[in-house]
Amino acid sequence: MHWRAMTTLDLPAVETIAAAVHPAFPEDLAVFVERLALYPEGARFLEMNGQPAGYAVAHPWRDGTLPNLNALLGALPEAADTFYLHDLALVNGARGTGAAAMIVGEMLRHARLAGFGQMSLVAVNGSLPFWYKHGFRAVVAPALADKLESYEPAARLMSRSLG
Repeated sequence: MHWRAMTTLDLPAVETIAAAVHPAFPEDLAVFVERLALYPEGARFLEMNGQPAGYAVAHPWRDGTLPNLNALLGALPEAADTFYLHDLALVNGARGTGAAAMIVGEMLRHARLAGFGQMSLVAVNGSLPFWYKHGFRAVVAPALADKLESYEPAARLMSRSLG
């Protein structure tokens, strides 16, 4: 099992994994292409036994806002104050192996070294217990209720202090 930097050659596999793991949250290939181009340091790819097994995509963002699903950003915000985990997806065979904990730890270290005071994400697909285990807590954000609902009714904004 090996997490490594994502490259453009990985994007077809990322698209396939995303479609299989997150069918209720479809994103165009262009979204992954742009995230990789805007912040390559936050794009990681998992291989198991030489086969694609998962990916993680994160980037600087503004606390109190959320990117739209399946939408291009255009640019990263100046004065970003949170490290936003856009997506973490693992194929079934990679679940339960410690791969997710491994990449979360790597992303947390990166965010700290990059000077962010917090990391944030939107928990979907019943993933709240996983994120709680890694120190994230749900954030009450009434101004973001409609945007969170656009992900799914159970979607929750979560954050973790890096201090």
